[in-house]
Amino acid sequence: MKAFVKGDIDGFLGLALDNIVQILIIIGLCQGVLGFDDELVYRTILPGVAVSFLVGNLLYARAALKLARETGRDDVCALPYGINTPIMIAYIFLVMRPAKELAIASGAADPNRAAWQAGLVACFACGLIEFAGSFVAQRIRKLTPPPAMLATLGGIGLAFLSMGFLLQSFSRPLVGIVTLGVMFILYFGRIRFGRGIPGIALAVVIGTGLSWLAGLAPVGQHPGAHLGLALPRPVLGELWRGLTSHQLVASISVIIPTGLLGWLASLQNIESAEAAGDAYPVRPAMITNGLGTIAAACFGSAFPLSIYIGHPGWKAIGARAGYSTLNGLFVTLLCLTGSASLAAWLIPVDAGIAIIIWVGLVIAVQALQVVPRTHLVSVVVGFFPALAAWAALLGKNALHAAGYGTVGGPPFSAALLETFRRDDFYLQGAFAIEQGFIYCALIWSAMTYYIVERNFRRAAAWSVVAAVLSLAGLMHAWKFSASDTVISVPLIDWLAGGGAAPGWGTLFPAWPFAAGYGLLALMLLAAHRWGQPAPDHA
Repeated sequence: MKAFVKGDIDGFLGLALDNIVQILIIIGLCQGVLGFDDELVYRTILPGVAVSFLVGNLLYARAALKLARETGRDDVCALPYGINTPIMIAYIFLVMRPAKELAIASGAADPNRAAWQAGLVACFACGLIEFAGSFVAQRIRKLTPPPAMLATLGGIGLAFLSMGFLLQSFSRPLVGIVTLGVMFILYFGRIRFGRGIPGIALAVVIGTGLSWLAGLAPVGQHPGAHLGLALPRPVLGELWRGLTSHQLVASISVIIPTGLLGWLASLQNIESAEAAGDAYPVRPAMITNGLGTIAAACFGSAFPLSIYIGHPGWKAIGARAGYSTLNGLFVTLLCLTGSASLAAWLIPVDAGIAIIIWVGLVIAVQALQVVPRTHLVSVVVGFFPALAAWAALLGKNALHAAGYGTVGGPPFSAALLETFRRDDFYLQGAFAIEQGFIYCALIWSAMTYYIVERNFRRAAAWSVVAAVLSLAGLMHAWKFSASDTVISVPLIDWLAGGGAAPGWGTLFPAWPFAAGYGLLALMLLAAHRWGQPAPDHA
């Protein structure tokens, strides 16, 4: 297989646009939420992002070429790699902002630096979890039915990629409808316009042109002030100061759940790649992922990276190893030269929304295509938690628009539940599924798989896993903040902080879920012991 093929251009354009969005989110949240100055963002954090992107993407491109040589194939697609968006947002709002508020309250000389150090510590710890988890990942994968892995990713693709961006696409129909139709023509209809024109390049050009005509571009003011070379530098001293200032203990209740979720998501993406025909060894892939995140922390970035969702989509458009190399080089140039803001000024997000919708569809369809018909129900069941989590996010965004959780407005509180319970909204159910929905999707899909197989003992084992995760606060445990619902893990907080143990209900807020899963496990064991197969017509 060649290091570069024409399909790599398509894959690169699609993934590069997604990476631009991630970098813009980093810039916007770091400056808008945390108040970081340009020097810290453009001269330290983004160069750290560049190091982790370049190293990771080059290693995954090398792994694709190695797999191609070993198998004698020329159609191996590299694992996509980039910033883990949910963890990035969690670290900003649940680690870095609280650290800054605590630093302000304690009269620290530089609260921004304290917040950044807290992010470095969280990122470093997340990388360690990914690295350590690589040594048990293959065993976990063998114990998990493939439909459960694929269903979890399919639900995320359908809900957070396709559905999430479909609404935005149809809110600006001149751009959204045309570009979505172009993607369907190019890749579902298998049509090309002209000779040698990459499909995604054509979609982006059309989307960009229509965006400028519709007044959606340029975006913001011309960002010439941010241009200039900024080379990465190690920040081990800052990381050590964060580690020795108890930042790890203060944030451990966020770091452990998010680190485990990132590890599980990477494992599921490796399973998705194998279902698409590219069987990567699990341990090297996960080690690369962990080391990339550790490198990010050591060079100034507070944001973990992960194996991306979307491998089947990039492979379907002809991407191989070169798109990963191009992606690493492109993001490095964006971050080291300050030109990320220039790219965003020229190409609005609307120009590439259809690409993301298409990738989400391909991931969801893959889960349905490679699973035997008898197990399709386990895939559909696995879609439910992601759809519920997306609905919860949509509901909270609507509440924010109505003034809840905003300055001067009513806070998020138990009164919300009473208000909407009368209208059969049952928000508490959506909030409970949202916290740890990846675990929830995996477990329910696996239980359904083994119920179909009439292997009720294994189904019961998965129900016990759900009970343990719920009791530990890693699944279904949530609480209100002033403007959101967040994960609640008082058990980890108590173990990290010590002191007198709180009451049972306070220490284990999701104990009703744990009890429910425990009773379900007993029912499954009863089905194994005393159940009789029903006639087919029943």
